[in-house]
Amino acid sequence: MTSKKSAPSKNKSGKTKAEKAGKGKPEEKRTTGRAPAAQVPGQPAPPVLEAVQKAVPEAAVSPAVDAGDRERLLHGTHHDPHAVLGAHPVPGGVAFRAFRPYARAVTVLTGDLRADLHDDGDGFFSGLLPLAGVPAYRLLVTYDGAVHETEDAYRFLPTLGELDLHLIGEGRHEQLWQALGAHVTTHQGVTGTRFAVWAPNARGVRVTGSFSFWDGTALPMRSLGSTGIWELFVPGVGEGELYKFEITRPDGSRTLRADPLARRTETPPATSSVVHASHHEWGDEEWMARRGDTPVHEAPFSVYEVHLPSWRPGLTYRRLAEQLPAYVREMGFTHVELMPVAEHPFGGSWGYQVTGFYAPTARLGTPDDFKYLVDRLHQAGIGVIMDWVPAHFPRDEWALAEFDGRPLYEHHDPLRAAHPDWGTLEFDFGRREVRNFLVANAVYWCEEFHIDGLRVDAVASMLYLDYSREPGQWTPNEHGGRENLDAVAFLQEMNATVYRRCPGVVTVAEESTAWDGVTRPTHHKGPSGFGGLGFGLKWNMGWMHDSLQYMSHDPVHRAYHHGEMTFSMVYAYSENYVLPISHDEVVHGKRSLVSKMPGDWWQQRANLRAYLGFMWAHPGKQLLFMGQEFAQGAEWSEAHGPDWWLLDPSYGAEADHRGVRDLVRDLNARYRSTPALWQRDTDPAGFQWISGDAADDNVLAFLRLDAEGSPLLAVCHLAPVVRHDYRLGVPEDVPAWLEVLNTDAGGYGGGDVTNPDVVKPEPQPWHGRPASIRLTLPPLATVWLRPA
Repeated sequence: MTSKKSAPSKNKSGKTKAEKAGKGKPEEKRTTGRAPAAQVPGQPAPPVLEAVQKAVPEAAVSPAVDAGDRERLLHGTHHDPHAVLGAHPVPGGVAFRAFRPYARAVTVLTGDLRADLHDDGDGFFSGLLPLAGVPAYRLLVTYDGAVHETEDAYRFLPTLGELDLHLIGEGRHEQLWQALGAHVTTHQGVTGTRFAVWAPNARGVRVTGSFSFWDGTALPMRSLGSTGIWELFVPGVGEGELYKFEITRPDGSRTLRADPLARRTETPPATSSVVHASHHEWGDEEWMARRGDTPVHEAPFSVYEVHLPSWRPGLTYRRLAEQLPAYVREMGFTHVELMPVAEHPFGGSWGYQVTGFYAPTARLGTPDDFKYLVDRLHQAGIGVIMDWVPAHFPRDEWALAEFDGRPLYEHHDPLRAAHPDWGTLEFDFGRREVRNFLVANAVYWCEEFHIDGLRVDAVASMLYLDYSREPGQWTPNEHGGRENLDAVAFLQEMNATVYRRCPGVVTVAEESTAWDGVTRPTHHKGPSGFGGLGFGLKWNMGWMHDSLQYMSHDPVHRAYHHGEMTFSMVYAYSENYVLPISHDEVVHGKRSLVSKMPGDWWQQRANLRAYLGFMWAHPGKQLLFMGQEFAQGAEWSEAHGPDWWLLDPSYGAEADHRGVRDLVRDLNARYRSTPALWQRDTDPAGFQWISGDAADDNVLAFLRLDAEGSPLLAVCHLAPVVRHDYRLGVPEDVPAWLEVLNTDAGGYGGGDVTNPDVVKPEPQPWHGRPASIRLTLPPLATVWLRPA
């Protein structure tokens, strides 16, 4: 510490004569800091503290940072900077130490005392004040052309408590995002941002950002015990500041990383994390209170799958909130399913290669903007499902890959870490902290963003050790099997935690194999010996593949493929199913849904309408990807989205595309008002075949029954001819039937071959039933009838 007086002359040894003799006035003993308070030019001299006037004991120590600590701080490898920097009681008083690279001077301000610290070189400043205890103080830091008064980040206690650290260490912190990441807060009476990151292999971690001119040298973080957590409270840092973590790897090299738990990011291709605080006030209390009233598998569930950036290209979250809820409500869907919203660097991945698991993509707005969209959908009576991607992550060097210099989020075995199909890395599901990161992430979207369901991507790739791997490229589990036991345990934990914490939420598995018990409760073991995975619903990929394969055949050949339409009923009640026509079926040369159909344009549309009628009547929930609801002919492209111009009346689309759109709207309306179509989706008693073997006629006929036994009769005729007086057996206790939907109706673009009158049964047995009716079956059409 220096005073404002000129320094006394020194001899060749660098010491003053008085110092060498062990004598001198107190203000001349610079190493002990026994100086009066410095006077600020132009202001009255501040009062000198009484303690300063007393003699300092001869046992006083040098306040300067010692060589070892200095070296570690300079090289970013110090694990406990708070033990060195800041203010600390020492023999002789309180030692003040500051590390401010590029500063010309640092002054301590406490009460009426102003005391300059000694410049120790390399950005280090120190001084010893003969105080009885550590006071409240601030720092006045002078740079070339600027003076800043600020709090000292190294005078604060840790912002994480013992409970947080214990739960993190156990891998059981279910609200991990509240402990780690960046949080604007008031700590010890001072407002700033607390930063915390998991990096157990790091030799040191520093936080850097726009608030430090991207030089993290002066902001080293402290390690909090054996948890691998590094923490720092930085006073004065607020919302909107950019930041990253500068990590010193075990080999001494450095890497600059985005925050794995950042709740907001820069807009790609920029990669910084953003300090965020939410200010959204929810208005969906009514929705949230009643969304869990009926279990999803017993409720109507008709899903419109959306890729937000391309649904209406150029719209932000808030602009989407003005249009999407109104459209989905008009179309009658109960839910939207959003393709991945979490931040991802490459738009061409459609969000399936995530780097920011806790941040909605900044391409469309802020996290509060996304909350506003969800809020508006809820207020319109529409549930929100979100694609969630816990299977893998990309290798970007600024993100999760070898985050602290060694495999951390990925498996340490390269064969287990590398995903063979996508060039990405698989999570290490056996590491408790990684499981915690993912389980808490699932909870985060449901609790913080009011998401009503998570559709979990690529479940099969997690479940099997040999997924897309050849012999020799994988190692069996401890029982000699191919099951990834770690992934099984993770999925069970995730589902159990989400269902316990978030009533009314549903999890949906995209699982493409016949894994036993995907939607069985986790505590119920099946024949395989595994407990159920605990999902609420599962995509029925078999139904999707078989039915589309059947529909792609020319009707003249369909008789030989009839089983492709009926086989799904063999296993329809083995799981709780969703029937998905998703984005995956209308890209990469697979053609759009209508373009998969055979025949000329009229026949293609008729086939599509008949197929949709069959899909909405089949046991299971429905999912349809955007653009297919109006028979878009081209494959989907994320660059321009659906061809909305096809619905423009000036295009003459009334009978073409608008007709199909109107059919989907009416299917949803009839579906929602007919409990037989959804109330017993998972109960075999809710389905009865009338005719499942009329292959030569290309006819499928079946009953759906609600909880009271009230039926709906669905008849699918997939041949391009009219069949008059087609006889079907029916229950004898229904006195008359009324056609309530016909996909060949003229308003949908069909030939308008209908059954306009009430149809009464005849006492002639048919199809093993005591009564029967005669119908006119339109070409390539599905007809629904209910009791009149």
